[in-house]
Amino acid sequence: MLEARSLTKCYSTVPALDNVSFIIRPGEVLGYLGPNGSGKSTTVKILTGLLQPTSGVALFNGQNIQSDLPAYKRQLGYVPEEANLYPFLSGLEYFELVGRLRGLNANLVQKRADKLLRILSLHPHRHLAISSYSKGMRQRILLISAILHNPDLLIFDEPLSGLDVTTALIFRKMVQTMSSEGKTIFYCSHVLEVVEKVCSHIMILRKGKQLAYGSVDDLNRFQSMASLEETFSSLVQETDAEQAAGEIVDAVLSR
Repeated sequence: MLEARSLTKCYSTVPALDNVSFIIRPGEVLGYLGPNGSGKSTTVKILTGLLQPTSGVALFNGQNIQSDLPAYKRQLGYVPEEANLYPFLSGLEYFELVGRLRGLNANLVQKRADKLLRILSLHPHRHLAISSYSKGMRQRILLISAILHNPDLLIFDEPLSGLDVTTALIFRKMVQTMSSEGKTIFYCSHVLEVVEKVCSHIMILRKGKQLAYGSVDDLNRFQSMASLEETFSSLVQETDAEQAAGEIVDAVLSR
């Protein structure tokens, strides 16, 4: 179980995250939503141990993640927003490195990597340098490295970035299957359609503050909306999207 208790992070005196709390139990997928600058990336950095909160605490299975960060990270699979990989390594070499860092048996790494490379259509490219990979291929490398050690907790930060339609569908089904296997999943994304399909619970942020938290159905009913997109828009939109779109078109067409 992953729990955030009153997480707050301030830069100087400005709070990027302000008193945010949630719980994700095994088998649950929390969709973490908000416009740019709402505190999503700050939360991800705290949950992955890259930042310490100004106040509050992040717990995994009842233990402060900062109390034994290496042990926590052994149970964590993380897909960051940016695919910053070692460009001089091949895809297979990268997985061998990840396997060694995770303390996995070399034969097990080879077996799992081979299967995952084939499933995600990377096997023919496994010996090529990552520098030659497309953005979508690098994103698939990130996905494989995040699940290679079969972690209990998965944190996905915009995981669909650069993925083609087929791979995005495979990923969506994988999230659903992993949650049914009891994995704890934190899913940070702007793709509301996918979030609505794969997430059991939703949290919506705005300017670092927690606006709404609950199941997808409960939030939609509470806001009397038909979809998550409408619920999200009603909570966080500062401008009328339809009006803004019309004004943009008018500006382009004007002479």
